[in-house]
Amino acid sequence: MIPLFFADLPESIPGWVPDVFVSAIKIFVLINVILGLVSYAVLAERWISAAIQDRLGPNRVGLPLGGVRIGNFTIPKWTWWGLGQPLPDALKFMLKEQLTPAHVNKLYYWLAPALAMVPALLTICVIPFASTHTVVLPWGYEWKSPGVIADIGIGVLLVFSIASLSVYGIVLAGWASNSKYPFLGGIRSSAQMISYEVAMGLSVIPVFLVIGNLRLSKVIDYQAAHGWLALPFMAWHLPWHNFGSFVLWVPMLISFLIFLVSSFAETNRLPFDLPESESELIGGYHTEYSAMKFALFFLGEYAAMIVACSLMVTLFFGGWSLPWPSYMAWQDQWWSVPIYAVVFLVKMSLFIVFFIWIRWTLPRFRYDQLMGLGWKCILPIALGNIFLTGILLALVPPA
Repeated sequence: MIPLFFADLPESIPGWVPDVFVSAIKIFVLINVILGLVSYAVLAERWISAAIQDRLGPNRVGLPLGGVRIGNFTIPKWTWWGLGQPLPDALKFMLKEQLTPAHVNKLYYWLAPALAMVPALLTICVIPFASTHTVVLPWGYEWKSPGVIADIGIGVLLVFSIASLSVYGIVLAGWASNSKYPFLGGIRSSAQMISYEVAMGLSVIPVFLVIGNLRLSKVIDYQAAHGWLALPFMAWHLPWHNFGSFVLWVPMLISFLIFLVSSFAETNRLPFDLPESESELIGGYHTEYSAMKFALFFLGEYAAMIVACSLMVTLFFGGWSLPWPSYMAWQDQWWSVPIYAVVFLVKMSLFIVFFIWIRWTLPRFRYDQLMGLGWKCILPIALGNIFLTGILLALVPPA
């Protein structure tokens, strides 16, 4: 009989076996959750865009419940508000013919969609979606770091280093397509990523100057104790004379705004979608792609958006924490993990809705405007914000 969640492991089994097993379960669950979020983020975008444009969005595909006639009464049909729409969309991409144009460089043409999708999935492994404290399950097994797959000391550096690899997929797609429009999209993407990657990296330096740790779980623990960095007044349990947190709110808010704008550019979302601008480049870097290869670019964009929203929640809005102190007593309870995960998911979903709302509200920048905003405006502000944070830390240290 297999021991119940390794509560009674034989001494002959190494101690790392339970950790590997639990990590494998978390990886499987988290990847499926992210893919599900990607599917329904697409559906949410279609709903929100329909509402903004005063039309109906997807509202018919679902379980065909109802429609049965019983005597003189017919049970009304209920299609779950179109919640089944992602399934036929996925089937459409998977069942379409996999065409490879004759003029492309086939090796890199096939490799590019995977390079666009995989980095976004890898970076999610260091983002804490629940408390990282050790909890004791009802049958006695101690579960270590349940709220994150890899709680490493350089979490944010790993996120930036892996996330920056996604640009290689776009550049390879543009070059391997042997077509002028994808090639221009790839060039635009590389210049855009370089421009805003610098500002994004500089925007998080004030956060780690205040906290003094690169571990993302420690960032959330700090905010749980001292208030959210972007919204310190949400910490209702802190005394209002906690002057340090409120003085540092100004550079933290600037860091958040820089990170937010850079996230739009890094994920190629409007008004920064110059690499695929339909009005100029037809489809940009994925013009020559179709079927599942095109879907991987599509999924990679939304997965990158989910990662960006998760990072903003983690760095500036307390992650899984709540703005009142009583929840801290839950951390050692096994049922706290799903509750914290839901809190994190709700915060992240609000940012996803904001990303979608901006896409269907603002027009696209010209390319010179995009580059000027990055190098002449955001980058100097990010550098000045680091100096401002250092001065404030020297004058008014945080609590």
